[in-house]
Amino acid sequence: MSPERFARINQMLDNRQPDLTLCLDTVHKSNNIAAVIRTADAVGIHEVHAVWSDLEMRVSGNTASGSQQWVKTQVHHTMSEAVDAFRRQDMQIIATTFSDTAVDFREIDYTRPTVVILGNERDGVSAEGIAAADQHVIIPMIGMVQSLNVSVAGALIMYEAQRQRQAAGMYGDRKLDEQYCQTKLFEQGHPIYAKACRRKKLPYPAIDEAGQIVADEQWWQRMREPSE
Repeated sequence: MSPERFARINQMLDNRQPDLTLCLDTVHKSNNIAAVIRTADAVGIHEVHAVWSDLEMRVSGNTASGSQQWVKTQVHHTMSEAVDAFRRQDMQIIATTFSDTAVDFREIDYTRPTVVILGNERDGVSAEGIAAADQHVIIPMIGMVQSLNVSVAGALIMYEAQRQRQAAGMYGDRKLDEQYCQTKLFEQGHPIYAKACRRKKLPYPAIDEAGQIVADEQWWQRMREPSE
């Protein structure tokens, strides 16, 4: 792995925000899912959640521009399952919806552990997601239309969260598990070896401070052996 790529991956890992996430509430269009994930990567979100009943979540590689390799996705079969996961992490739950209690999305304190529920293209956030939310938010609009594309709405909220967190000095301090970071450095810095490890059922080696593989001779011998 080149020093430049090693530095870039480490910079990404240093800026990930594991206590800031999104939940896509039965968003079906793959290009919208991919666009949300692409923006999530851009602002440092580590993981995106999605509620799908019995369908496989699909991501358009062209729209995502490879960001799906860097942002984890967690699929839940029901909203209650997702909400339970957020409660266990002590996250405030924010839902985008029109209601009498909804506030401007910029009034939320996103420096707190936060999940933002974004609704699907036709129905918006589900009744269950609305009921579970600690706060409802709206994006003020003064034109003729009443809603934005889900990926655009998500981007506005994510960048407001990034703005607040940058002002609070929450970027640049690595918060991710070291084993995850080691895995990501190996898979993305040494993809050919990573593929060979999976094929040969070899454990991933450690990555040193220069981005190089740290492994014993037995590991290298197994790596040089032809695949069966």
